[in-house]
Amino acid sequence: MSDRTAARTVPDGAGNGADRRDSADRGDGTVDGTAPEAVDTAADGTAPEAADGTAADERLRRWRLVLGGGADADGTGCALSGRDEAMDRTLAALYGDGDGPGSGGRNSGAGRRAAGLGASAPGVARWLGDIRTYFPTSVVQVMQRDAIDRLGLSALLLEPEMLEAVEPDVQLVGTLLSLNRAMPETSRETARAVVRKVVTELEKRLATRTRATLTGALDRSARIHRPRHRDIDWNRTIRANLKNYLPEHRTVVPERLVGYGRASRAVKKDVILCIDQSGSMAASVVYASVFGAVLASMRSLATRLVVFDTSVVDLTDALDDPVDVLFGTRLGGGTDINRALAYCQSRITRPAETVVVLISDLYEGGIRDEMLKRVAAMKGAGVQFVTLLALSDEGAPSYDREHAAALAALGAPAFACTPDHFPEVMAAALEKRPLPVPED
Repeated sequence: MSDRTAARTVPDGAGNGADRRDSADRGDGTVDGTAPEAVDTAADGTAPEAADGTAADERLRRWRLVLGGGADADGTGCALSGRDEAMDRTLAALYGDGDGPGSGGRNSGAGRRAAGLGASAPGVARWLGDIRTYFPTSVVQVMQRDAIDRLGLSALLLEPEMLEAVEPDVQLVGTLLSLNRAMPETSRETARAVVRKVVTELEKRLATRTRATLTGALDRSARIHRPRHRDIDWNRTIRANLKNYLPEHRTVVPERLVGYGRASRAVKKDVILCIDQSGSMAASVVYASVFGAVLASMRSLATRLVVFDTSVVDLTDALDDPVDVLFGTRLGGGTDINRALAYCQSRITRPAETVVVLISDLYEGGIRDEMLKRVAAMKGAGVQFVTLLALSDEGAPSYDREHAAALAALGAPAFACTPDHFPEVMAAALEKRPLPVPED
């Protein structure tokens, strides 16, 4: 059994092991921030011999880092020093018995290590710097989220020095957006820089593939029957003319040609992204804003982006900069899907060429029956309607299963979608094919 596997099996009552191993196991394959290969076991199941000690000493060292507590308290009898001791302090600051990283806490007597950041933004910033020194990025992001959730440090994200110390990720952007209205001017530019870094990385990851996938879908959706030679879709042309097969010549006479409608600068499809900005949808709002900007950059698409809670805001004019879109949202509050769909429905001018994407957990605070009637009316008019319970890497959140079932009965199945899968979903909608619903 490897040390990392053993860390999972430590009893919950063993010191602070439950919290600490939970954080360790949500990283990139490390227990204490060392490279994954350093944790592998030998062929006979024993830990590799450490450079400065025996395999048994190395196992005790790792157990000590997982369990926390003083040498006497954790039962390992292993004392830490140097880098290990500093690493242990950063873990104890978050997962120890005290009040959070830095302040000394209520248990800071001899033989006890305490947690505590208190209200000290500089102390938090130093701790953030420490965890970036000792742990890989994936683990740092987990520990940052735990610090915000466990220690109530959201307000400290309003401090510029803390914002400069954090490791940006999608969840952090969601937290910053939820604090947007309370953010002082001194922190606003720093917060925008953090958000822009995340958005830029997401665009690099998603934009090229999205444009390529949707461009192909748009070309295929614009079939023409008098194509130039280079625009002929030979597969469809052959299928359309199989009745004209001449056995003696072993060929098909193509009386009717089917081709792609290429090289047109005209808008071929209209897309409306309708995004629930309730607090649980934070990651979805971030990804949807990035995708909205990518879609808006395609001349063959006319893209509209609408966010809603109990009110509706059209952010289409800000689509050239997804950071502006994100800072135009207001995470939290109630939900009125019916009102949002009413607004979207009023903006549809070409139903047969329109795709509406509703991104929501479907907890409707408005008029449920009216919401369903609007979806039915749009689909009846020829609109392609897509319902996403989430657009994020985390999978489906808690959602209203009754509403999801009702939408599925209308031909609009509701499902969670990862950002990497979103281009295929949009391509299917643009081509009016069945949606590639992920398997549960």
